[in-house]
Amino acid sequence: MSALPRGSTVRRDAGLYGYERALRRVGLDPIAGVDEAGRGPCAGPLVAAAVILPEGKRGQIPELADSKLLTAKARERCYDEVRRRALAWSVVSIEAAECDRLGMHVANVEALRRALFRLDVRPSYVLTDGFGVDGLDVPGLAIWKGDRVAACIAAASVIAKVTRDRVMEHWDKVYPQYGFGIHKGYCTPEHQAALDEYGPCPQHRRRFENVRRSLKPVMGQNVTSPTGVESRPVRERSERTNQHGAPSAHAGTERSEVEV
Repeated sequence: MSALPRGSTVRRDAGLYGYERALRRVGLDPIAGVDEAGRGPCAGPLVAAAVILPEGKRGQIPELADSKLLTAKARERCYDEVRRRALAWSVVSIEAAECDRLGMHVANVEALRRALFRLDVRPSYVLTDGFGVDGLDVPGLAIWKGDRVAACIAAASVIAKVTRDRVMEHWDKVYPQYGFGIHKGYCTPEHQAALDEYGPCPQHRRRFENVRRSLKPVMGQNVTSPTGVESRPVRERSERTNQHGAPSAHAGTERSEVEV
């Protein structure tokens, strides 16, 4: 996962779609990009997405960029366009309790791997952001800051980020004392102040030192999660909102997902 195939080169000025063009020139297509959202926060799920964009103008998404560089409204527009134009896309979620059990790096790799395996179209090559993903049956390349230089990775980052933000907005309604709708679970001073006052809720990751320091009983420990299961670890979810009104992680088709 360290070099482009022989015969393919990417110019410095190739733009966001340069990697895909270079890979297609040597016969590697379709190309999947994969990225995650939510590795750094101390609360909420880790969400990973995989996207295969089509060749040509249809695969050129207006405003597409690293999701962290876009405004919330621009991310929503890109999210809709990626879902509409992609050859295939998928997204999976690993809940806070499972992140604690696995550790964040293992959970991250597992989420990326599952997102790729859930694609309805099998890729010939995979581009990942930052580090490679072992255990795939196709070749790939890890790209430093890949969500800023490869379109399919940027598209995956948008899908993952928007999905996770919607989940955290749901949890903000369940646990309004923490301000999840504002900071999305990241360790801001306001979030830490709420943790110190109320202690952690089931959406907080106990592996984080700041969460462990604030451990104390908190109202709502038995609140049902958006998946309808109390404190269950990993669930891949369907596109439709469920009976609790939470936005779900979903695959590019409308089928329901199964617990794994």
